[in-house]
Amino acid sequence: MAEAFDLIAIGGGTAGLVTAAGASYLGARVALVERERLGGDCLWTGCVPSKALLASARAAQVRRDAGALGLLGKARPVDLPTVMDSLRAARRAVSHHDDPARFRALGVEVVFGPATLTDPRTVRVGDRLLTARRIVLATGSRPVLPPIPGLAGAGAHTHHTIFELTDTPASLAVIGGGPIGVELAQAFQRLGVPVVLLEAAPRLLGKEEAGAAAVVQAALARDGVTIHTGVTLGQVAREAGGHTLAWTAADGTPGRVTVGAILVAAGRRPAVEGLGLEALGVAVTAAGVTVDARLRTTVPGIWAAGDVTGGPQFTHVADYQAKLVVRNALTPFKARADYGAVPRVTYTDPELAQVGLSAAEAEGQGIPHRVWQYPLADLDRALADRRTEGFVQLVASPRGSAARRHHRRRRGGGAHHHRHPGPDPPPAAGRPRGDHLPIPHHERGSPPGGQPLPARGPPWSGRAPPQAHRAVGALTPRGRSAPEIPPGPP
Repeated sequence: MAEAFDLIAIGGGTAGLVTAAGASYLGARVALVERERLGGDCLWTGCVPSKALLASARAAQVRRDAGALGLLGKARPVDLPTVMDSLRAARRAVSHHDDPARFRALGVEVVFGPATLTDPRTVRVGDRLLTARRIVLATGSRPVLPPIPGLAGAGAHTHHTIFELTDTPASLAVIGGGPIGVELAQAFQRLGVPVVLLEAAPRLLGKEEAGAAAVVQAALARDGVTIHTGVTLGQVAREAGGHTLAWTAADGTPGRVTVGAILVAAGRRPAVEGLGLEALGVAVTAAGVTVDARLRTTVPGIWAAGDVTGGPQFTHVADYQAKLVVRNALTPFKARADYGAVPRVTYTDPELAQVGLSAAEAEGQGIPHRVWQYPLADLDRALADRRTEGFVQLVASPRGSAARRHHRRRRGGGAHHHRHPGPDPPPAAGRPRGDHLPIPHHERGSPPGGQPLPARGPPWSGRAPPQAHRAVGALTPRGRSAPEIPPGPP
């Protein structure tokens, strides 16, 4: 006999967890279906383990750089297996937040096993049939291996397996110069593993501001990472000393290197296998499940959130989309997704942070703009810390309002480099809209007008950045009963 719910979320990563918890909070009867374990990429193979590894790598580098701060002594060698054990311990310490018991205590029915949609209202999980008038696809994405001869049989790592290392590779080739590849290349180099970084594009971090990406590339080179850009990989071959990668440079020059291990960070694809979406008419492309601005798929009653939609692949975007789905599926307060001001950070050293349009993107869209740039080499704090690489850059309209990604408002953007690790950008300063009310322009914190930045630093130095949005209160304030769940689509 089928078990009836108000909403079924498929996928136990950020989008699925937030959807299930939010819908349960509103009084809905919710089922959460997960193939393996709750927590998704962020907990097990992404945010948490990568940041734990980066913390160890940063500490190792600080010991090497201590002489520049007047501290004497030699840096001790790094024992990578011990570092990896520490990483996994940090992951275990965080995992209780996503424990199934926690969600069951919220009233969520947690079901483990592969899910298949047999019709737009029914999900089969093993021998159980779950029905609901609202189904949310939150199955995420998976890393892909590029079609390079010999790569599939070389035992190459992705970020799904690299954090399970138990020994120290003699050397490491990283295929892919995006954020994941660049972060991990620098981390392993600092932890004592010689790294070769291979990228097909002319430069690393091709989606970021060119000048900012150049600062990161120079930092990796200083750390000892061997970088080859503009290369076309021809094949990977097993040899006695490990794996040999052969490539051709943009000018036709051949190249090759033999390494002990390979890490592939060259793209992702939506995780939709086995869901039965094609038979139901749910449109799926190579990028992801097709959704509209309210995150509805092409089949009424089925929504999607997170990486599986092919949108910006960040945990905070998955969180935002999940809240939007709950709002649109279960309440009369409908809203559209707006990705005009999504913050993103590449956690290299120095870090690269950006929100809104870059100068190149504004130029490509024909948006009139001006660019302010302040080099950190002129900033007193950076000089005191002996960390002067990088800059703060602001891209704004000629009137001084920041340029942002939006089909109606074209406001603002900027890139920021700094050496000190810190918290993520304040949510209110760059959170996607949809769970916030718009506020008038005169109430928005605006960047400086048509004046150059002062010599001592940007005008907001020493205080919190201006708020960009005002939060709406919870849909169900404390002390009030949860609203009645409206009927789903016919």
